[in-house]
Amino acid sequence: MNVVEPQVEIWFHLPQKVDGNGEFEGDPAHPEIFLEKAGRLCYKSEDKITPVSAAAFIHMLDRRGHRAMLEHCVASVKFICDRGVSHELVRHRIASYAQESTRYCSYNKDKFGNQIAVIEPPFVKEGSNQIWRETVQVIEDAYMRLTDAGEAAQLARSVLPISLKTEIWATMNLREWQHVFGLRCATGAHPQIRALMLKTLDVFQVVVPSMFLELADRFGLNKK
Repeated sequence: MNVVEPQVEIWFHLPQKVDGNGEFEGDPAHPEIFLEKAGRLCYKSEDKITPVSAAAFIHMLDRRGHRAMLEHCVASVKFICDRGVSHELVRHRIASYAQESTRYCSYNKDKFGNQIAVIEPPFVKEGSNQIWRETVQVIEDAYMRLTDAGEAAQLARSVLPISLKTEIWATMNLREWQHVFGLRCATGAHPQIRALMLKTLDVFQVVVPSMFLELADRFGLNKK
């Protein structure tokens, strides 16, 4: 049994222009720069673009509720979490997901160290961690016995716990990330998904402050 820590890996998809031959031109654009370029098309105010105009323009769109423009940029996050967190994450439907499969990943193989990997819940009661560890060990033993007996991983997985570590990519436009953070960073969210989303939001506010700084302030990330 391998106990691992939850993690996030964040990728922003930076727009880059191509010419008529499919060749890339210049450098990729920062998300704020491209969002301004897309948004100003509505007003035909491209002539007002300056090197420092993007943030204020995007903030104006957000404040006025003209958020369709904020869907023109996309970011992907790889979460290392338990299965319970991933079940909550995939409830957000304006997204694409790719997840570690318990059908095709056989944890009795050397590739996985012949053990399952799990995420330890943030228990608060004395003795709960020991109960959890003992239970997960029994589950791991049962899984290995099933696979050693010749059962396929897709059937042996039926005994695996909610605490099983999974890796999942989530790709969403920036407007949808706003929505997800608004729900999953709230104090009423499950503590495990909340911790991961706060960590993710802390990066988003640095990359695209015009869209995520106020959310970060709301959830106390910038308090000193």
